[in-house]
Amino acid sequence: MPANPMSKAKTVAYLAEKCDVPKKTVNQFFEELFKLSVKECKSGSGKFVVPGLARVVKAHRKARMGRNPRTGEPIKIKAKTVVRLRASKQLKDALLK
Repeated sequence: MPANPMSKAKTVAYLAEKCDVPKKTVNQFFEELFKLSVKECKSGSGKFVVPGLARVVKAHRKARMGRNPRTGEPIKIKAKTVVRLRASKQLKDALLK
């Protein structure tokens, strides 16, 4: 059975202990990082990079034809904007060794 991922509270507590700063400061850091990533992704570039971790990219999906899995009949899927999270090369190299 796979282990559960760390909760936000556990992550904040771990980082606060490692960096010797209050939990409130680490929590504020995560909130500001989130706000900054949203602001940058909504701007013209549509991208935000968390160095050494990942790149958040706002992408546009074109309209396309799909198939209803229950009936098998063709359906039209509307165009939409999606968010993609791409792992950095550094993260991939560390995890896939």
